[in-house]
Amino acid sequence: MTKRFDTLDRQSKTDGDETVFFLRQLEHIKSKTYDTKYPELKARSLIPMSFEAGAGAASITYRQFSQTGIAKIIANYAQDLPRVDVFGKEFIAMVRSLGDAYGWTVQEIRAAQMAGTPLEQRKANAARRAILSRENEIAWFGDVESGLGGMLNNPNITSVTLPNDGTGAVIDWDQKTPAQVLRDLNLMADTPSNLSQGIESPDTMLLPLEQYQYIFNTPRSDTTDTSIGKWFLDNTPHIKNIEWLHQLSAAAHPSGLNQVVVYTRSPDKLTLEIPVDFEQFPVQEKNLEFVVPCHERIAGIIIYYPLSIAIGGGI
Repeated sequence: MTKRFDTLDRQSKTDGDETVFFLRQLEHIKSKTYDTKYPELKARSLIPMSFEAGAGAASITYRQFSQTGIAKIIANYAQDLPRVDVFGKEFIAMVRSLGDAYGWTVQEIRAAQMAGTPLEQRKANAARRAILSRENEIAWFGDVESGLGGMLNNPNITSVTLPNDGTGAVIDWDQKTPAQVLRDLNLMADTPSNLSQGIESPDTMLLPLEQYQYIFNTPRSDTTDTSIGKWFLDNTPHIKNIEWLHQLSAAAHPSGLNQVVVYTRSPDKLTLEIPVDFEQFPVQEKNLEFVVPCHERIAGIIIYYPLSIAIGGGI
């Protein structure tokens, strides 16, 4: 009888030691995970971020106000002064949760403890990357089922038809002259300004990687070494930065066409709403495994001024 209790007591102490070892390792993994960079997921670098809604938000409401009315010339004792007013519209974006988890079995923890080696960080990295990958996909294309809006397929932004061969067939840039490519670039850059009577002035252009490389590797003419892209940036009154984005390629975009986007990279125009950034919860012991749940809250893209963004297909 005594021997049985000794065995149970020794087993309990061993389990406790393993738990302490796991928790210490987990602290190290958490801090390393937050420091890991994923430059290929570009939504966070190209779209202004907003975290202000807070952890408890179930939806995000924003309002837009318009002024109406005009003044007129009046007599000294006029009593029919024209009225002005302000009208507001209210828009609501729903907040959804993203989640996944990672963990180790008891035997994996015992083996690491016995060998005196740290637990692998790869599982924690994979959990963070999985959530950020889904966040990135939602940022660009939204999620119809959950009602989250994206940037590239938003029905409210301006769609531009680029010049074709006269029959309606799409002509890619590698089949156009440098002058025609510059015409397309200027058409895209000028569209938001023209449609808004000069109110909007886009500062950023996004291209698929192949087209990005093309305009910066192709001379503007046979008599100069200046590339199409550099000449355009030096002479356009609007665009200050040109970046590449895989989601705009024909292989990745739902339209099946290469796309070009111009927009103002400002939180006054659009934001990627993340009420709760990636977080890891306390470890949970489930049967013979220790599991770490991971979580994020996202409301997709909110575009406050649709005329500040334009997209064109067929480049």
